[in-house]
Amino acid sequence: MTTRYTRSHEYVRVEGGMGVVGITDYAQSQLGDVVFVELPPVGQSVSAGAEAATVESVKAASEVNAPVSGTVVDVNSALADSPGLVNEDPSGKGWFLKIKLTDAAELDSLMDESAYREYAKFLD
Repeated sequence: MTTRYTRSHEYVRVEGGMGVVGITDYAQSQLGDVVFVELPPVGQSVSAGAEAATVESVKAASEVNAPVSGTVVDVNSALADSPGLVNEDPSGKGWFLKIKLTDAAELDSLMDESAYREYAKFLD
């Protein structure tokens, strides 16, 4: 299992040829209490860096960009009734979508966990 991160605080956790996409703990803490999540339909193609979902919190609405390109194969339907899962467990039960990767080489342009921690450390 490999996890990579974007500078806009999304993650992709690769399990086989699938990528589980969500936002980082840092991102959810900056958003505040999440009250709504809009997810793409299964079957939709997403491109690296383009909007894949929307998350609304008590503070603001934000785009969730796809860290890598692919086709949406599953969405976290539990977020419809329990959007707070994003705050409670962003890297676990609070995931947004799963995509079948188009090009695994795109992962090489993303940060590994160590690099992301260093990056996020300077944002506070």
